[in-house]
Amino acid sequence: MTHRWARWVHVYSSMVALLLVLFFGITGLTLNHPQWTFGSSVHHTEETGTFPFDAVLADGTVNYLQASEFVRDRYGVAGHIDTFSTTNDQASISYRNPGYAAELFFDVRDSTYTLSVDQQGWVGVLNDLHKGRDSGSTWSWVIDLSAVFLVVIAVTGLVMQFFLRKRRTSALIAAGVGVVIVILAVWITLS
Repeated sequence: MTHRWARWVHVYSSMVALLLVLFFGITGLTLNHPQWTFGSSVHHTEETGTFPFDAVLADGTVNYLQASEFVRDRYGVAGHIDTFSTTNDQASISYRNPGYAAELFFDVRDSTYTLSVDQQGWVGVLNDLHKGRDSGSTWSWVIDLSAVFLVVIAVTGLVMQFFLRKRRTSALIAAGVGVVIVILAVWITLS
C-alpha cells in the first residue's frame, strides 16, 4: 500500500514539477557560468529634463507620486518601487523588477531630474527569477512550491526504493555515495 501511494505521488508530483525543475536547472547553469553571455547584454539608457510641475508640494513634502507617475508615463518606467528618499535637496526613487533597474534622481528646488535605466537580456531576467530577486511575493510562492515538489519527489523516490528488493541495496549505496560527495564538496568549498 505504501509503495503504491509513494509511486502515485512521485509520478504525478514529478509531472507537475517537470517544467519547474527544467527552469531551475537551466538557470542554475547560467548563474554558475556568467561567462556564457548569450542573451545577457545590458541595455543602459539615461534621460534628463525638468518636471512640468513643482517637485515639492504646498505643504513642503516631496512630490514622489507625481514624479513617479511622470516617468512611468513618459519613459515607460516599469517595476515596483524599491526605495525612495530625500537627502538635502536631492530626492530619489528606485524601481526594480527581475532583470530591470531604474533610478530617478531629482532636485527638489528646481525640479530637474535624471533617469537611469538598466535592462538586462533574457538570461539576466531568468537568473533574477531563479534567485527570487525583485520578483515579488507571487514568485516567492512559486519558489516555495518548487521546493516542496522537489522534496516530495525525493522522499517518495526514496520510499519506492525501499520496496524494490532487487534494487534496494544498489539504490541505498548510490544514495550514500551521493551524500558523501555532497559533504565533501561542502567541506572543500568551506575550507
